[in-house]
Amino acid sequence: MNIVVLAGGISTERDVSLITGKNVVKALRGIGENAVLLDVFMGYEGNADLFFEKEADSYNSIKDIGIVDPSIEDIKKARGSNPDCLFGKNVIEICSRADFVFMALHGEDGEDGKVQAAFDLLGIKYTGSGCLASAMAMNKYITKQMLDANAIRNAKYIFAKKGSSLKYNFPCVIKPTSGGSSVGISIVKCEEDFANAVETAFRYEDEIIIEEYIEGREFSVGVLGNEVLPPIEIIPKEGFYDYKNKYQEGMTTEICPAELSEADTKRLQKATKRVFDVLGLEVYGRIDFILSKENNEFYCLEANSLPGLTSLSLLPQEAKAIGIDYPSLIKEIIELSKKKY
Repeated sequence: MNIVVLAGGISTERDVSLITGKNVVKALRGIGENAVLLDVFMGYEGNADLFFEKEADSYNSIKDIGIVDPSIEDIKKARGSNPDCLFGKNVIEICSRADFVFMALHGEDGEDGKVQAAFDLLGIKYTGSGCLASAMAMNKYITKQMLDANAIRNAKYIFAKKGSSLKYNFPCVIKPTSGGSSVGISIVKCEEDFANAVETAFRYEDEIIIEEYIEGREFSVGVLGNEVLPPIEIIPKEGFYDYKNKYQEGMTTEICPAELSEADTKRLQKATKRVFDVLGLEVYGRIDFILSKENNEFYCLEANSLPGLTSLSLLPQEAKAIGIDYPSLIKEIIELSKKKY
């Protein structure tokens, strides 16, 4: 098959997306598929008809993920023309010619359902969830409303827009409504740090969530088709599971399968599948939880409709724990996605 691995974009998770895309291309090439990486924002300046004849190693210029998220303004300046349009030159034409598009996008304008909606209208086949489920999972406020409506535990919270008068008990967690990779998130333990944390979150979006801080153990659980994967426990060596700790090797200890009792494992997997189904997610995804030290209950933190597939990402580790290696995982995502059509 001719497969476009669509990555990059203009979200704060651009660098993560490019590494995911690079890994996916290598895996697909390794199992005999003609996969080529395409940056959804930068596009392709060459002849679209010859795109699938590109060299297999054309992604070698992609750098490792940095310690901080990239400057979106710098990315937009690098393209120059029409910086407010997500789709770069020839992107739609090339995706239309592909047998399938592997969605290696993360964050807004990629994971939030907008690209999926455009592809649905254009008849372009792609991996993962559809536009509505993607939009709901990406927006933490909508996700929380869906969780509340279905009696699924999550931290108490308030939703706020820029310019609102804000006040909350401490400790608390402040986060952008639709961001990913923990970008813009702060754990606030005293009033002196509150204003700066609010300002940081609003730097990324005009809407934020302020929620109660729950002390406990953090877990993530993947779903692949109808199978819920083994939970993985996330233990940062310093601080919390922020952008740096997620993507810099050696910063976090990850235990998979997590050291939980059989009863707690089943309880967590059941909650994972419930969140996955309530949000209408398809094919694959990952749901994050915290196990409260106070009451031993699992609280849902967020849902990921296009979880990372880098060498340090959680979903591949969970799949590996049940004998699914990386190329097999990528192949299975495509096969499950085909069934949607």
